[in-house]
Amino acid sequence: MENIYMNRELSWLKFNERVLEEAENGGVPLCERMNFVSIYQSNLDEFFRVRVGSLQDQMLVNKKIKDNKTNMTSEEQIRAILKVVKRLNKRKDAAYENLMDKVAEYGIRLIDFKTAKSEEKKFLEQYFNHEIVPLSSPTIVGKRQPFPFLRNQEIYAVVVLETRSGKERIGIIPCTNNMVERLIELPGGKGRYMLSEDLILHYIGKVFKGYKVIGKSLIRVVRNADIDADALYDEDLDYREFMADLMKERKKLSPVRLDMSREIDESVVASLCRYLDVSPERVFRSEAPLDLSFVYQLQDLLRMNPELFYEKRVPQKSASFRDGESILKQIEEGDKLLSYPYESIRPFLHMLNEAAEDDSVISIKMTLYRLAKQSKIVEALCEAAENGKEVVVLVELRARFDEENNIRWSRMLEKAGCQIIYGLEGFKVHSKLCLITRKGKDGIEYITQIGTGNYNEKTARLYTDLSLMTADEQIGMDAARVFQALTKGEAVEESEHLLVAPKCLQNRVIDMIDEEIRRKKNGEEAYIGLKLNSLTDKKIIDKLVEASCAGVPVDMVIRGISCLIPGVPGQTENIRIISIVGRFLEHSRIYIFGCGERRRYYISSADFMTRNTVKRVEVAAPVYDPAVRQRIQSMFDLMLSDNQKARVEDARGIYTLVPCEGVAVNSQEALYQEAYDRAAQRNSLIAESAGDTETVTNINR
Repeated sequence: MENIYMNRELSWLKFNERVLEEAENGGVPLCERMNFVSIYQSNLDEFFRVRVGSLQDQMLVNKKIKDNKTNMTSEEQIRAILKVVKRLNKRKDAAYENLMDKVAEYGIRLIDFKTAKSEEKKFLEQYFNHEIVPLSSPTIVGKRQPFPFLRNQEIYAVVVLETRSGKERIGIIPCTNNMVERLIELPGGKGRYMLSEDLILHYIGKVFKGYKVIGKSLIRVVRNADIDADALYDEDLDYREFMADLMKERKKLSPVRLDMSREIDESVVASLCRYLDVSPERVFRSEAPLDLSFVYQLQDLLRMNPELFYEKRVPQKSASFRDGESILKQIEEGDKLLSYPYESIRPFLHMLNEAAEDDSVISIKMTLYRLAKQSKIVEALCEAAENGKEVVVLVELRARFDEENNIRWSRMLEKAGCQIIYGLEGFKVHSKLCLITRKGKDGIEYITQIGTGNYNEKTARLYTDLSLMTADEQIGMDAARVFQALTKGEAVEESEHLLVAPKCLQNRVIDMIDEEIRRKKNGEEAYIGLKLNSLTDKKIIDKLVEASCAGVPVDMVIRGISCLIPGVPGQTENIRIISIVGRFLEHSRIYIFGCGERRRYYISSADFMTRNTVKRVEVAAPVYDPAVRQRIQSMFDLMLSDNQKARVEDARGIYTLVPCEGVAVNSQEALYQEAYDRAAQRNSLIAESAGDTETVTNINR
């Protein structure tokens, strides 16, 4: 029997490889390719901080713990990860070099001292002496000077020094300084630049006078970020202050990787490993700069070349809403669906602002996971509280890397008069749920919004997500039960319409897969369609395999991790998996079960990962409105037909671009064009009804 499982971590690396392929893809505009090479690196940093950090912690607790799908121990997984990453990083270095060669064709060059002209070297030496040396904090490691703490993901110049007596010492200078420009422009206005860390490394000997420089390199440490807040929390402490202190503690966690810019003596590498407590196999040499975030500055220098960027796209007005009319009343008329980034988030913001001022609105309840730095959503909630509404906001302070931002927002919301809750012990609240309760003529009325993505105006322009707004009374009652449970610090035990993790999502999904299996065995049509970010839940995976063996067709669009290998004869041959990696980050989750009239649709915040299905509070909402159902089906079909950015996974777990046969289909661009077309049609109808023939003519051109 062939293996149908793939290790989670290795599957994620395959996803990051697909990101890297976009950096290598000559069909992608040059500056966008630079984006992808930087995203590859930042993705990898987070992967090491979280996933490798977690495996490292597992090894300390119990070396015998194994992955439940491939039976790999933590040590075996780390060893496999390091092997793959070293291979991919060589491709990253090559991609970077190729991109910089092409950037040079547009008059922008990053130089080093081999390519610097004599007058440029004079300028750089003066710049070093006057701008960098006064701000530098050099350290020579010795008995009286311990090895300094190296901040996470910051660059340091390290030099091996020889004393007059022949002893070797290590000198270190931080290269990350807010007072010094990372990209130093050389005089003459000829588009020539040098990275500040390269300048520091070249002249580092001038700082350590009296020593002989025998080796030097730039280094960068990536530190573990895996820290269990629930395990450490003492209930006698203020939770918000505890989380603030915990964030400071995380910055000091042990390193999981050491990056170096060049080869230096192995004995020095060994010394660095010893000081940092990093094993030598965790040391990575990089030909490309250790931090690629500066490519965004290069993009700014190239803005006058529109062909180097994707065609500009702007989120469009939703054709589902009419201007100048109450959003709440329009939702009462029928369910509404917003599709980001193709459509604007503004109708949702208008809904919140309207609710904040509507005298009939009694309360607004909301779960917040990640927010924009400047959040209009928080402003609306604060206004509602100040207007006397009951505003209950669950702010998840454990949203990784957004903890400090969420702590700040929670304080602001609390100051405005909102009731703040922090979720359940042991369960992150990841759901995207908003409930507006009104007093109507016939009693209590609900407006419920359920989303697949965060309440974040910035990511709504970058991530593909869905937002359902409904006045359905039954869905509203289920949402009210969710908030009642959350305010009591409990999980929902059962719900009728919503699927609510941790207690009634996984089991309900398995029941629906079982229904398709039963139907197929009875000779009826059956079908399962899923769009997810990740698939790791073994119970669901095994049930999908069972469905495939029963002959149920299963289509899955999975952007990232998939621990299930499709197309294996006799086991997963009825399962097809594609991954779309393109201009926008695919983030929406869609579940489809059944055929014809009995077909069921859900949108959700939950991937099919164990952490989502049984270890978090997640919500999946049924879609009942026929027009919205049809729209979701159309989106899903379009993604399945993508032959430009979709990669199909084969029975060996290898992803290859879907061959383009016939009409080229880029699903993301097609969905954006549809949004433009619907908006134009909407504007045309508005102008036509107003009798404005000139406007109609201009719109239709």
